[in-house]
Amino acid sequence: MSLALLFSPQGSQAVGMGRELAERSDAARATFEEADLTLGWGVSEACWSGPSERLNDTRQTQPCLLTTSVAAHRALLERIEIEARLVAGHSVGEYAALVAAGVLSFAAALRLVSRRAELMAGVDADGGMAAVLGLDRDAVEDVVASIARPTELVVANDNAPGQVVISGRRDALKAAIAPMRFAGAKRVLPLPVSGAFHSPLMAEVADALATAFESEEWRDAEVPMISNVTAEPLTDATRIRALLAEQVRSPVEWVRCVERMADEGIDLAVECGSGSVLVGMLRRIAPGIRTANVGDEASLEAAVRLLRSGAAVPASATS
Repeated sequence: MSLALLFSPQGSQAVGMGRELAERSDAARATFEEADLTLGWGVSEACWSGPSERLNDTRQTQPCLLTTSVAAHRALLERIEIEARLVAGHSVGEYAALVAAGVLSFAAALRLVSRRAELMAGVDADGGMAAVLGLDRDAVEDVVASIARPTELVVANDNAPGQVVISGRRDALKAAIAPMRFAGAKRVLPLPVSGAFHSPLMAEVADALATAFESEEWRDAEVPMISNVTAEPLTDATRIRALLAEQVRSPVEWVRCVERMADEGIDLAVECGSGSVLVGMLRRIAPGIRTANVGDEASLEAAVRLLRSGAAVPASATS
């Protein structure tokens, strides 16, 4: 068995996330307590009680997702000894992956993600993002190139076949709707975000993050992490740090990340965090890789059974 650990992205958040794990796992509960103490506000309260308006505020969402993902990973390690071949996270999920890989301490990752969230929430509100469903990346890029300059609209996330996210100026996003539909898109859905994330419009955020990174200790990875930017497995802390700053203004190459996992021989992937968004994407990209997720007690138990026996996890356990 060759295992990859995955860590959930923004958009996975849901009120109540992580609560059951914290009730049943000492390691998960300690993770939430550490987050509350490190940041000086109720991360656990936001995760467990919301309300959704609070949890969906980027400044709350990102630290909450990081905490839930790390808690889920630690709860898994409390139940079973595992040795991952690779780790990967989608966007903010990369920070949880770096904690799992030993690159950053959890406290350092919390401070950096909190700063990242503040910077991203404070960007020019003229930017936004939209999901294009039913078109492949090449077709989406052709439409983007025909209607806007590269500084105004780009492909931001290549999530799965037929699921591509574009990012840029709101007028350019609006102008893209009709051409995308004409090209064959089933739907073009605006996303509830405060800016044009993973686009060149995030250049100032990337520069500010690079400066913030200087205040924390970085170590070479104990387990290679696949970069969102290049889809290459990384262990060198300097390289990881540089690409992590670039990530906020670069596309999330998730399809290439999963393809690299398959090329590296990964045959089992476990998503740690709220929900199973990455598991769903992975099944569409590399259906030969078995999957599980850890987000509550039932999914944790199913993941442990899979890791112990190699048997397939029932669909109900990963939904």
